[in-house]
Amino acid sequence: MMGRQSYDGVALVAPASTEYKRYSIETAHWWIATALRQSLQSAGLKKADLDGLSLASFTLFPDSAVGLTQHLGLSPRWLDHIPMGGAAGIVALRRAARAVQAWDASIVACVAGDTNHIDSFRQLLSSFSRFAADAAYPYGYGGPNANFALLTDRYMQEYGATREDFGRICVAQRENALKNPRAVMKKPLTMQQYLDARPIADPIALFDCVMPCAGAEAFLVMSIDEAERRNLPYATIAGTIERHNAHQEDPIQLRGGWTVDIDDLYAQADCGPDDIDLLQTYDDYPVISMMQIEDLGFCAKGEAPQFVRDHDLTIDGDFPHNTSGGQLSGGQAGAAGGFIGLVEAIRQLTGTAGGTQVASAQRAMISGFGMINYDRGLCTGAAILKGQGA
Repeated sequence: MMGRQSYDGVALVAPASTEYKRYSIETAHWWIATALRQSLQSAGLKKADLDGLSLASFTLFPDSAVGLTQHLGLSPRWLDHIPMGGAAGIVALRRAARAVQAWDASIVACVAGDTNHIDSFRQLLSSFSRFAADAAYPYGYGGPNANFALLTDRYMQEYGATREDFGRICVAQRENALKNPRAVMKKPLTMQQYLDARPIADPIALFDCVMPCAGAEAFLVMSIDEAERRNLPYATIAGTIERHNAHQEDPIQLRGGWTVDIDDLYAQADCGPDDIDLLQTYDDYPVISMMQIEDLGFCAKGEAPQFVRDHDLTIDGDFPHNTSGGQLSGGQAGAAGGFIGLVEAIRQLTGTAGGTQVASAQRAMISGFGMINYDRGLCTGAAILKGQGA
């Protein structure tokens, strides 16, 4: 049996993020175009130089990646549209890297973005999945808060986590976000403010929930030779994994698909958890970040509450986590939520993160979690990236 091909020779460059806005009258097309323009300009490229495009968006509908090419005047020879929400960034990375290795494309733009009109979130939820329409809406709710409240409550009962434990994640990310000028949340958050916040769906309160907003994220994938010819700082891919609908026998989701493939990921990257300089988890709710800290091998199942008590999750701490503020404090711009950690990791490894820069960052892990199809996330992925000095 042929072994897995490495991702050698592939470079990740030109990370770009728009400033996030709570509400916007612009279309998803506008936000995506804005991030793509920023990425291309930072690389000294024109849109005619692109011959590959990978796209993730919810509110682009009824357009898809195909329609967007006409809107933006692009003519790629390789095109992908990834409807996987919070896992879309990792999946885009994997597919684009393989396209470059196969010479199906020489420069691929990976972009995700969404708008947020006054009624966008309700409209999105109303047509999100058949499972949700059949099993959740008849009981009077259509969003993720109630689902994650049940999951959070079960996690607390099973593993002894407290609200203060979840608060440690949220407070640390807010501190990180204050160093990120693009973040939606601009005010400090104390533990007492977290604990006193108004309840949303017990035991979830206000600061446990992501803030829907408008924005977009982008990066470019090309060969290392191309990046060096253009004198662009770049990160490389040490390994990636992807898994869908894992552990379907579990009555409630207290683990994700990462557990199936995590040993493979570390083997690809020839490293272990202790070699990771910073971690970017998908964080629509803090319990999901705890689940990833466990499933990615940083501690055993059920030990994440103690782990966050024992570690400093801020940029200057001993376990830098979601250094841009993540979604909980940076904002969730729809499908761009699956890109925010990946784009930030590329910044970190190319030394271009500015105020959120982690000193001497050489290895970053990013994990994605997407498509909460009624009672669980179906899509999971993770990647380990390296800087040029690693």
